[in-house]
Amino acid sequence: MNRSGLLIETTRHFHCTVVRAAGVLDHAGRERFSSCVNTVWNWSVGPVLVFDLADLDFYDASIIGVLGMVMQRMEEEGGGGRIILVRPNAHLLTVLRLTGLLPHVELRDSVAETLAELALHPAEHPSEPPPVADERPRATG
Repeated sequence: MNRSGLLIETTRHFHCTVVRAAGVLDHAGRERFSSCVNTVWNWSVGPVLVFDLADLDFYDASIIGVLGMVMQRMEEEGGGGRIILVRPNAHLLTVLRLTGLLPHVELRDSVAETLAELALHPAEHPSEPPPVADERPRATG
């Protein structure tokens, strides 16, 4: 961890980028966290950003600011990206719900589960049903 008490690790995968934060994410760490997200922005198509925040010991409103910035940028760039939160705690879920941001994120139980899901269905959005294996394109006309 650096002197602000925030550790940020990024891992580039084929279908997404995992951003893991641990320690303290407060006003002092917000700029580093935002800068990190901007650095990895184009590492995946969309982009698809997977945030593993379960190891944060403390966070303040800065986390909402960063997630809000990500959502706004995705919308400005055409809305093709995805934000996936892994193991968010109950407090963060409550804050996301109260700020109206919860419907704009996807929730998962583990990074491994998320990576496997994205490998099987990379372009799939959770609101769309998964493709049926024997379904064939239908002719229209």
